[in-house]
Amino acid sequence: MEHRRGNAAEHAEPGRKSSGSGGKLGVMLVGVGGAVATTFMAGIELVRRGFGEPVGSLSQLGRLVVEGEKRERIKDLLPLASVEDLVFGGWDVFGEDCYEAAVGAGVLSKEHLGVVREALKEVEVLRGVFDGRFVSSLEGDYTKEGEYGSLKEAVSLIREDIRSFRERSGVERVVMINCASTEAYVDSEAARRVHGSVEDFERALEEKRHHPAIPPSVLYAYAAIEEGVPYANGTPSLGAESGALKELAESRGVALCGKDFKSGQTFIKSALAPAIKARMLGMEGWFSTNILGNRDGLVLEEPANFKSKEITKRSVLDAILEPEVYGELYGELHHRVEINYYPPRGDAKEGWDNIDIFGWLGYPMQIKVNFLARDSILAAPMVLDLVLFLDLAQREGLGGVQRWLSFYFKSPMEEEGGRVEHDLFVQLLMLRERLREMAGLGPLCDPSSLR
Repeated sequence: MEHRRGNAAEHAEPGRKSSGSGGKLGVMLVGVGGAVATTFMAGIELVRRGFGEPVGSLSQLGRLVVEGEKRERIKDLLPLASVEDLVFGGWDVFGEDCYEAAVGAGVLSKEHLGVVREALKEVEVLRGVFDGRFVSSLEGDYTKEGEYGSLKEAVSLIREDIRSFRERSGVERVVMINCASTEAYVDSEAARRVHGSVEDFERALEEKRHHPAIPPSVLYAYAAIEEGVPYANGTPSLGAESGALKELAESRGVALCGKDFKSGQTFIKSALAPAIKARMLGMEGWFSTNILGNRDGLVLEEPANFKSKEITKRSVLDAILEPEVYGELYGELHHRVEINYYPPRGDAKEGWDNIDIFGWLGYPMQIKVNFLARDSILAAPMVLDLVLFLDLAQREGLGGVQRWLSFYFKSPMEEEGGRVEHDLFVQLLMLRERLREMAGLGPLCDPSSLR
């Protein structure tokens, strides 16, 4: 559960923004040279210079009802850090600078990248922790390999990077976002043995230089918690999802959320499935397939890595449709998910969905969806929101799993034993109700009443 150490806004006048965000905010990105991270950073630099708007960002463009028909921008109601105060850095396993990486990713135009060329080149890229067993499609050539003898020492190196970044950049606070490639699925039984308690986990760190149940994403998450840095996992990798790290984060009062950004096909699925259920229409099957040609698509060609992604994508329908409750409508549902690597498409992902539904007297119908998306364009504003909202949660004294940020993830983190919420509209209400609370506004609705 969220552990509250104290709420900076609890004595604020309702509907009024409390005192400022307190200086520069560091954003440390795991996979800082990847398509999502470089699109995010370049986008912030372009917004700062007036070359675009932060479309897709709830924190920047969203509004809350204050009274009657009056609405005010979320960023005017809450003491969020400003985009002007963000300072970037992070880790990668490839040594190119962020401008070169952004050009290679092919997401943004040469004209846009030319405007922010020097700013991207100045982003500090630190050597990453890499274990090829978890991302076998990539060969990292800019890593900390050889600098540590145990996983505990690897964590110490990451922690030192965080402290050094704070000092060199002059930031007051830091948030960490994992935007790296998807790691191979970690066997659940092996994970239970290692991640069952903080003591077992830390013992494994000391004993091993490599461990089949401790991928690099976990090391970054653990280092963030130890340094008091809020952490979000935008990938399907294990990250901070283990019971040990959730327990540690709650005891240390560090805000966590994740995993796997809900940016494209699953975003549509989590909106459309509740609509079908709301009308009590039946469903026989949902077939989803994707083509994409970026580095993420290459990594997902490996079955072990695809399994991590498949689990997060497949978990949505059962949670929303509740076949154990509505067996006559969804008890025989066939749900299939495919991802296909197709290099010519690059970051411009295309998703097809075929949904076989039935209505009155069991008569069949179909829904077809063709979403021609841009992966990193959809993910970048989510990174911004998570940076600002996690930083706010930390300053508001909210530690542990931030359930109210489930809106952004395919497989949201939940407290041990809690119910994971996948319905996009219930998630949005949870998010808005928490923001209203922190802004000193009264609640509008109990989200749980909508299920």
